[in-house]
Amino acid sequence: MKILLLGEYSRLHNSLKEGLQELGYEVILVSNGDGFKNFPSDYSIKPTWSYSKIGNFFRQIIFRMTKFDFQKIEQGIRFYFLLNKLKGFDFVQLINERPIKTTANFELYLLKKVFKNNNKIFLLSCGTDYLLVKSLLEKKIPKSILNPYFEDKSVENSYKFVFEYMQKSHFKVHDFVYQNSLGIITSDMDYFLPMKDNPKFLELIPNPINIDVLELTNKLPNSKIVIFLGINQWNSIQKGIVFFEKALTIIKEKYNEKIEIIIAKNIPYQEYKSIYDKANILLDQCYSYDQGYNALEAMAKGKVVFTGAEKEFLKQYNLQEDEVAINAKPDVDYLVEKLSMLIENPEKITEIGRNAEAFIQKEHNYIKIAKKYLAVWNSN
Repeated sequence: MKILLLGEYSRLHNSLKEGLQELGYEVILVSNGDGFKNFPSDYSIKPTWSYSKIGNFFRQIIFRMTKFDFQKIEQGIRFYFLLNKLKGFDFVQLINERPIKTTANFELYLLKKVFKNNNKIFLLSCGTDYLLVKSLLEKKIPKSILNPYFEDKSVENSYKFVFEYMQKSHFKVHDFVYQNSLGIITSDMDYFLPMKDNPKFLELIPNPINIDVLELTNKLPNSKIVIFLGINQWNSIQKGIVFFEKALTIIKEKYNEKIEIIIAKNIPYQEYKSIYDKANILLDQCYSYDQGYNALEAMAKGKVVFTGAEKEFLKQYNLQEDEVAINAKPDVDYLVEKLSMLIENPEKITEIGRNAEAFIQKEHNYIKIAKKYLAVWNSN
């Protein structure tokens, strides 16, 4: 049985691929590496000419004159030359409605080829797409990445990549994928809640985490408690990073002798992992119901993570508040209070970290999750 995974977000498809391979399946992953994170792919469509010295020179000129980024075309061209290798797969999963990340018309053309040349095709909802953005704009759920935009329209430029999914050109892509795929799988509560009543919704399958390659790195602090904040400048507003930054300013003044703060910005995945390994506490995001991929991997390592852990998440997994993670809120005083509690009671860091590790083992084991995907793919 052959499986094709198109696109990558935060290592999700890589971990799913590893789980499927452990079960004996042949899996091919095609992606651009998720930008600067540089995740591995079997066939990479990452632009190279556009980022070369000469290519980038012409790319910048074109962008200044037309506001069009040529690297999108290069990505599409690279995918086009792979089409002959992307035929005859039993199952295909798209990480997003536009997994190739080229222009809308080119994306539609390429996806039509993929759909024609393969069998069962499924859509994964684990990031922004038309249905999600539409639901969030209609305020179907009270907490989302659009909250900063609702509160301050001046940040609209930071949401350009989000609102692209509401453009007419993209709707054609959405409509084709929606009508021709066999259904939609969601990866966590932030996508399940807006999608659960959609007729094409199939199942919530938690993110797969390859626990076999993650070493437990959280230990009871012997000297200073290390707090880590990783920043992606392109989605920092959507994640509420400013609240973490303000909270850390207060915490540093309050507990300077007891803590060490590490802040990293826009770094590749492998470097990111090596930097946060020494941390006891990781600050992830403030506007989510559930954990994103970075949070889950840190939890697997036994770290205390400030992330989404709302009551809907707790109910889904039959958990208590602060049991496996700290529910982060866009509230500086609240964040300071929670951080202070951990710094003053370091045994809580060990307790929550152990709970987090056990939770990932139970609910996110990559082989168990791969089996869940296979069950859904086979039954539809």
